[in-house]
Amino acid sequence: MTLRFLVLGDSLAFGTGAASPQDTLGSRLTRVLRDSGRATELSVVAVPGATSAGLAEQLGRAAAADADLALLVVGANDVTRQVPADRSAAAIGAAVRTLRERGTAVLVVPTPDLSSVAWVPPAFRAVVAAVCDQLRARQSAAVTAAGGVVAPVGPELAARFTADPTLFSADRFHPSSAGYALVAEALAPHLLRLAADLGEAAA
Repeated sequence: MTLRFLVLGDSLAFGTGAASPQDTLGSRLTRVLRDSGRATELSVVAVPGATSAGLAEQLGRAAAADADLALLVVGANDVTRQVPADRSAAAIGAAVRTLRERGTAVLVVPTPDLSSVAWVPPAFRAVVAAVCDQLRARQSAAVTAAGGVVAPVGPELAARFTADPTLFSADRFHPSSAGYALVAEALAPHLLRLAADLGEAAA
Protein backbone atom coordinates (compact mmCIF):
# COMPACT_ATOMS: atom_id res chain seq x y z
CA MET A 1 0.00 0.00 0.00
CA THR A 2 1.27 3.47 -0.93
CA LEU A 3 1.39 6.05 1.87
CA ARG A 4 -0.05 9.35 0.67
CA PHE A 5 1.97 12.16 2.27
CA LEU A 6 0.68 15.74 2.18
CA VAL A 7 2.71 18.86 3.04
CA LEU A 8 0.92 22.15 3.63
CA GLY A 9 1.67 25.50 5.19
CA ASP A 10 4.04 28.36 4.37
CA SER A 11 7.40 28.89 2.68
CA LEU A 12 9.15 26.48 5.06
CA ALA A 13 6.73 23.76 4.03
CA PHE A 14 7.19 24.77 0.37
CA GLY A 15 10.98 24.77 0.60
CA THR A 16 11.94 28.40 -0.11
CA GLY A 17 15.70 28.77 0.28
CA ALA A 18 16.59 25.20 -0.62
CA ALA A 19 19.12 24.88 -3.41
CA SER A 20 17.20 22.04 -5.04
CA PRO A 21 13.67 20.57 -4.89
CA GLN A 22 15.29 17.44 -3.49
CA ASP A 23 16.45 19.43 -0.45
CA THR A 24 13.00 20.59 0.68
CA LEU A 25 11.28 19.20 3.77
CA GLY A 26 8.72 17.28 1.74
CA SER A 27 11.31 15.59 -0.45
CA ARG A 28 13.65 14.81 2.43
CA LEU A 29 10.92 13.33 4.59
CA THR A 30 9.49 11.37 1.68
CA ARG A 31 12.90 9.72 1.34
CA VAL A 32 12.89 9.00 5.09
CA LEU A 33 9.51 7.28 4.77
CA ARG A 34 10.62 5.31 1.71
CA ASP A 35 13.86 4.28 3.40
CA SER A 36 11.76 2.88 6.24
CA GLY A 37 10.16 0.52 3.74
CA ARG A 38 6.99 2.48 2.96
CA ALA A 39 6.10 3.30 -0.62
CA THR A 40 5.26 7.01 -0.39
CA GLU A 41 3.60 9.50 -2.71
CA LEU A 42 4.20 13.20 -1.95
CA SER A 43 1.77 16.07 -2.54
CA VAL A 44 2.76 19.65 -1.64
CA VAL A 45 0.09 22.36 -1.47
CA ALA A 46 2.08 24.79 0.72
CA VAL A 47 2.18 28.43 -0.38
CA PRO A 48 5.09 30.79 0.37
CA GLY A 49 3.87 33.69 2.45
CA ALA A 50 0.83 31.84 3.77
CA THR A 51 -0.52 32.55 7.22
CA SER A 52 -2.69 30.18 9.22
CA ALA A 53 -5.75 31.75 7.55
CA GLY A 54 -4.54 30.39 4.20
CA LEU A 55 -4.73 26.78 5.33
CA ALA A 56 -8.43 26.51 4.45
CA GLU A 57 -7.70 27.25 0.79
CA GLN A 58 -4.85 24.74 0.76
CA LEU A 59 -7.12 22.10 2.25
CA GLY A 60 -9.59 22.74 -0.55
CA ARG A 61 -6.89 22.03 -3.12
CA ALA A 62 -5.74 18.96 -1.18
CA ALA A 63 -9.18 17.39 -0.86
CA ALA A 64 -8.61 15.05 -3.79
CA ALA A 65 -5.27 13.86 -2.38
CA ASP A 66 -7.00 11.87 0.37
CA ALA A 67 -3.77 11.86 2.39
CA ASP A 68 -2.86 9.27 5.01
CA LEU A 69 -0.25 11.48 6.66
CA ALA A 70 0.21 15.26 6.66
CA LEU A 71 2.93 17.66 7.72
CA LEU A 72 1.71 21.16 8.52
CA VAL A 73 4.30 23.92 8.95
CA VAL A 74 2.95 27.41 9.61
CA GLY A 75 3.26 30.40 11.92
CA ALA A 76 6.22 32.56 10.90
CA ASN A 77 4.06 34.83 8.77
CA ASP A 78 1.49 35.05 11.55
CA VAL A 79 4.24 36.67 13.63
CA THR A 80 5.51 39.04 10.94
CA ARG A 81 1.96 40.10 10.01
CA GLN A 82 0.85 40.33 13.65
CA VAL A 83 -2.05 37.88 13.32
CA PRO A 84 -3.81 37.70 16.71
CA ALA A 85 -2.89 34.53 18.59
CA ASP A 86 -6.49 33.41 19.09
CA ARG A 87 -7.22 33.76 15.36
CA SER A 88 -4.05 31.92 14.39
CA ALA A 89 -4.69 29.08 16.83
CA ALA A 90 -8.31 28.74 15.70
CA ALA A 91 -7.30 28.52 12.02
CA ILE A 92 -4.66 25.88 12.69
CA GLY A 93 -7.03 23.91 14.91
CA ALA A 94 -9.70 24.00 12.20
CA ALA A 95 -7.22 22.76 9.59
CA VAL A 96 -6.10 19.88 11.78
CA ARG A 97 -9.70 18.99 12.58
CA THR A 98 -10.55 18.88 8.86
CA LEU A 99 -7.61 16.61 8.13
CA ARG A 100 -8.46 14.31 11.02
CA GLU A 101 -12.06 14.07 9.79
CA ARG A 102 -10.63 12.91 6.46
CA GLY A 103 -8.73 10.18 8.29
CA THR A 104 -5.33 11.87 7.99
CA ALA A 105 -2.72 11.69 10.75
CA VAL A 106 -1.24 15.16 11.24
CA LEU A 107 2.19 16.32 12.43
CA VAL A 108 2.37 20.08 13.05
CA VAL A 109 5.37 22.37 13.31
CA PRO A 110 3.94 25.58 14.78
CA THR A 111 5.54 29.03 14.91
CA PRO A 112 9.36 28.88 14.86
CA ASP A 113 11.53 31.12 17.00
CA LEU A 114 12.31 34.06 14.71
CA SER A 115 14.64 35.80 17.16
CA SER A 116 17.73 34.46 15.39
CA VAL A 117 16.97 35.87 11.94
CA ALA A 118 19.18 38.71 10.72
CA TRP A 119 16.57 41.46 10.59
CA VAL A 120 15.86 41.22 14.34
CA PRO A 121 18.13 43.66 16.27
CA PRO A 122 19.86 42.04 19.25
CA ALA A 123 18.01 44.32 21.66
CA PHE A 124 14.66 42.97 20.48
CA ARG A 125 15.49 39.28 20.25
CA ALA A 126 14.14 38.42 23.69
CA VAL A 127 10.86 40.16 22.87
CA VAL A 128 10.52 38.39 19.52
CA ALA A 129 11.33 35.04 21.15
CA ALA A 130 8.64 35.64 23.78
CA VAL A 131 6.03 36.52 21.14
CA CYS A 132 6.89 33.37 19.18
CA ASP A 133 6.74 31.25 22.34
CA GLN A 134 3.29 32.57 23.25
CA LEU A 135 1.89 32.03 19.76
CA ARG A 136 3.43 28.56 19.57
CA ALA A 137 1.82 27.61 22.88
CA ARG A 138 -1.63 28.73 21.71
CA GLN A 139 -1.25 26.93 18.40
CA SER A 140 0.03 23.76 20.06
CA ALA A 141 -2.95 23.62 22.41
CA ALA A 142 -5.33 23.99 19.44
CA VAL A 143 -3.53 21.27 17.48
CA THR A 144 -3.69 18.82 20.37
CA ALA A 145 -7.36 19.56 21.00
CA ALA A 146 -8.10 18.88 17.32
CA GLY A 147 -6.34 15.51 17.37
CA GLY A 148 -3.03 16.45 15.79
CA VAL A 149 0.52 15.87 17.04
CA VAL A 150 2.88 18.77 17.72
CA ALA A 151 6.54 18.23 16.89
CA PRO A 152 8.43 19.45 19.99
CA VAL A 153 11.48 20.61 18.06
CA GLY A 154 11.26 24.42 18.31
CA PRO A 155 13.77 25.28 21.07
CA GLU A 156 16.38 22.79 19.90
CA LEU A 157 16.23 24.00 16.30
CA ALA A 158 16.27 27.66 17.33
CA ALA A 159 19.49 27.12 19.26
CA ARG A 160 21.11 25.36 16.31
CA PHE A 161 20.11 28.08 13.83
CA THR A 162 21.33 30.79 16.20
CA ALA A 163 24.71 29.12 16.48
CA ASP A 164 25.25 28.36 12.80
CA PRO A 165 24.52 31.04 10.14
CA THR A 166 25.09 28.51 7.33
CA LEU A 167 21.74 26.97 8.22
CA PHE A 168 20.12 30.06 6.70
CA SER A 169 19.83 30.68 2.97
CA ALA A 170 21.12 33.86 1.31
CA ASP A 171 18.05 35.84 2.42
CA ARG A 172 18.96 35.13 6.09
CA PHE A 173 15.33 34.25 6.80
CA HIS A 174 14.58 30.90 5.19
CA PRO A 175 16.65 27.76 5.83
CA SER A 176 19.39 26.73 3.44
CA SER A 177 19.59 23.17 2.16
CA ALA A 178 21.66 22.39 5.26
CA GLY A 179 18.98 24.01 7.41
CA TYR A 180 16.25 21.92 5.85
CA ALA A 181 18.36 18.81 6.40
CA LEU A 182 18.56 19.66 10.10
CA VAL A 183 14.81 20.30 10.38
CA ALA A 184 14.00 17.07 8.52
CA GLU A 185 16.31 15.12 10.83
CA ALA A 186 14.50 16.53 13.86
CA LEU A 187 11.06 15.76 12.43
CA ALA A 188 11.82 12.29 11.09
CA PRO A 189 11.31 10.31 14.33
CA HIS A 190 7.93 11.95 14.95
CA LEU A 191 6.78 11.37 11.38
CA LEU A 192 7.93 7.75 11.41
CA ARG A 193 6.05 7.18 14.67
CA LEU A 194 2.83 8.44 13.10
CA ALA A 195 3.42 6.32 10.00
CA ALA A 196 3.98 3.25 12.19
CA ASP A 197 0.73 3.95 14.05
CA LEU A 198 -1.07 4.10 10.71
CA GLY A 199 0.41 0.75 9.75
CA GLU A 200 -0.70 -0.83 13.02
CA ALA A 201 -4.21 0.56 12.63
CA ALA A 202 -4.46 -0.87 9.12
CA ALA A 203 -3.17 -4.30 10.16
